[in-house]
Amino acid sequence: MAEHRGGPLGSADHRRLALWAAACAEHVLDVTWADERDRRPHAALAAARAWAASGISAGIARQAALAAHAAARGTDGAARAAARAAAHAAATAHMADHCLGAAWYALEAARCAGLGEERERAWQDGQLPDTLGELVLSARALRRV
Repeated sequence: MAEHRGGPLGSADHRRLALWAAACAEHVLDVTWADERDRRPHAALAAARAWAASGISAGIARQAALAAHAAARGTDGAARAAARAAAHAAATAHMADHCLGAAWYALEAARCAGLGEERERAWQDGQLPDTLGELVLSARALRRV
C-alpha cells in the first residue's frame, strides 16, 4: 500500500494510474512530437506501460523518465510539454503523484498547440477508471492543478 495525495493506494490502483498517465501523455505526444529520430518520450510511455504490467522495475521506468526530460530540454512549446508529460507518466512508477504531472503537462501541450485545454481535461477525466476518479480529482484539488 502506497500513499497518494488523495489517500491510500494499493498496487493495482498505482498501476492503473500509470496507465492513465501514459494515455494522457500519448494523447498529446502523437500530435506535438515531430522529431521521429528522438524516441525517448515514446520510450517513456512504453516504460510506464511495461511497469504497469510488471514487466520492468520502477528504477528502469525512472531512467526512461529522466531520458524523456532530457529530450524535453532540446525543444520548446507543445513538444516540450508533451515530452514532460511522457516523463511524468514513466515516473508514476516511482511515485504515484507523478500521474498528476503527466496530466498537467498534457494540458499544457494542448494549450500550446491550440488543441483546447478544457477539451483535453474533459478527455483526461473521461479516461479515468471509475475506481480512481475520486482519488485523482481530490489530489488535483489539493495541488490546484
